[in-house]
Amino acid sequence: MPRRSSQEWIRISQRTPGILIFGMVLVPCGWILNLTSTVAPNWRTINNLPNTSPDTFIQQGIWDICRATSTNTRDQCNLQDTTYFGNQIIEVAQGLMVASLILTIIGLAVAIPGVRCWRDKPNWIVAGLGGLLFFLSGVMTIIPIAWYTHILPNISSVTPLSDVRVGYCIILGYIGGIFEILGGFVMFIGICRCCGGKNRGERRVEEVTGARFSHQKPPPRRIEVPSLNRARSTASSVAYSNNSMEEDVSFPRAKSPAPRVVNTSYSSRPYDADL
Repeated sequence: MPRRSSQEWIRISQRTPGILIFGMVLVPCGWILNLTSTVAPNWRTINNLPNTSPDTFIQQGIWDICRATSTNTRDQCNLQDTTYFGNQIIEVAQGLMVASLILTIIGLAVAIPGVRCWRDKPNWIVAGLGGLLFFLSGVMTIIPIAWYTHILPNISSVTPLSDVRVGYCIILGYIGGIFEILGGFVMFIGICRCCGGKNRGERRVEEVTGARFSHQKPPPRRIEVPSLNRARSTASSVAYSNNSMEEDVSFPRAKSPAPRVVNTSYSSRPYDADL
């Protein structure tokens, strides 16, 4: 089946396509969540520490370790733990999270000129490339988050692992990564026209024109009424009237025979007198 050229498609509305709006809203939200997950020292918490008060716990992130209590969120930070930071997952998480943040910024720089909200038609190739970068950025966030969660109780530390719990940075990282993956994927599918152009908000020109003419009402049918004031020929009308009246009124009548007169007296004829 031959491919259709771009001139055979028309946009239904001049608004920015929905898939681009969806991606450009989700991705910045995901980037903010990933940034918080990266810098905050709360990937996991260690509770019930020995020789401390019950409300004291340790917060461990990928860049810093803090001691906190239920009344004071940050009691003491910059705690040294070479054993914890020496784990492979910490080094991998540091590299991937930072790379994810940078890649998202690059994707925004590429996608914004492609979306082109100030023009009638976006550049789908550039916008799709930006969506691909967003997708990869989300994957780079999910990998260290999922890996860290999988080996959470087994990450070694100088602090006794009495009660290990998931920190809020893991939750934020999952949500931010999923936002970027969904936004990037939705923007990337706009690089190709599918579902009859619905993903781009486009329709075929013949469909639009056909639908436009099909919805139009047919013009009202003109009915010609014969005029009652037609000009007639006076001669023909009079002749026609007289003849018709004669034909209609003059019925043949039976004629009575003339009365017979009988002469009883014989008159002499002229030639008889001569005789």
